[in-house]
Amino acid sequence: MLRRSFVRTGGLTAGAVLAGSLWQGVAGAVAPSFESPYGPLGEPDANGVALPEGFTSRIVARTGRRVGGLLWHPAPDGGACFPDGDGWIYVSNSEIPLLGGASAIRFGPDGAVVGAYRILSGTNLNCAGGRTPWNSWLSCEEIFRGRVFECDPYGSRAAMPRLAMGRFKHEAAACDPERRVVYLTEDEPDGCFYRFRPVYWGDLTSGTLEVLCASGSGAVTWRRVPDPGALLKATRDQVAGATRFSGGEGCHYADGVCFFTTKGDNRVWAYDTENEHLGVVYDADAPLNGVDNITGTPSGDLYVAEDGGDMEINLITPERVVTPVLRIAGHSKSEITGPAFSPGGDRLYFSSQRGARGDAAGTDGVTYEVTGPFRR
Repeated sequence: MLRRSFVRTGGLTAGAVLAGSLWQGVAGAVAPSFESPYGPLGEPDANGVALPEGFTSRIVARTGRRVGGLLWHPAPDGGACFPDGDGWIYVSNSEIPLLGGASAIRFGPDGAVVGAYRILSGTNLNCAGGRTPWNSWLSCEEIFRGRVFECDPYGSRAAMPRLAMGRFKHEAAACDPERRVVYLTEDEPDGCFYRFRPVYWGDLTSGTLEVLCASGSGAVTWRRVPDPGALLKATRDQVAGATRFSGGEGCHYADGVCFFTTKGDNRVWAYDTENEHLGVVYDADAPLNGVDNITGTPSGDLYVAEDGGDMEINLITPERVVTPVLRIAGHSKSEITGPAFSPGGDRLYFSSQRGARGDAAGTDGVTYEVTGPFRR
């Protein structure tokens, strides 16, 4: 689990770190603490979720059962929350072949489910994605020559492919409103990390796709991908010197830093956008447990989903506390997906993609809500 090895020093290949001015817990040589600000986890509750004292869970949706009038999709994956008047909306991808897409659950101000609907249909293995500052959802296909679809979480506008963002095995996306770019991860054993610079911010129909190239010291340059939609030459192979990452997963931007995870080596990376420097902020030491989706809060806390064994969502604070905040019992063949906070910050949504049965088709997927005094 994410509690053991916190990278502090060294160059890129040994695990470089960022300047403390951007994320204070990363700099220096102070040993990490594992004492949770929320206290220890208790015994699993009636939903099988172990939580600290003061937190509660509920199941809001199950694959194949109706929620808000909608039959909830298989293999729930990446997700995000959006404001909706006095309530909010949680969007969730479906990572199944050919019949993938995304659905949305609408919540009232008291947290009651008031409706649900599809926002994307007929796409392929929709894995993770990202929320935009203009309140759309980027749903990413994790297939060869996969696409990014921009979806309306409110269900008013049809989803549209954004082909200028590249045709590759997309995983997640994170928007940087300061530099007006979208960062993209690639789920390949030798995948790359990209950024998309739209011609007009807020319009993703056209722009320039670039790939990250890092030196051994962590210094970063960006180089243009010549043909993002190429049929014959993979996007990741078009630029000599592009830095390779072992299975890109979740992606989260906050305060000048873009954090992303790689499952092949169980790392949490951080790209310092101001100083153009790449480093590792967490290096897990359990090879059977894979870091996955990632999200964060305004306080600077990171929440990282971890798969394998007892599934957990783990907290990494700017003070370098690294500790689980929840654990799901009996889902060892599944994975945690789609962590996202409600606009008020007191509710965390996520899914067990394949549930307790762990079948590959994701027909036992479960979507949860945890309520409690999260640090904001």
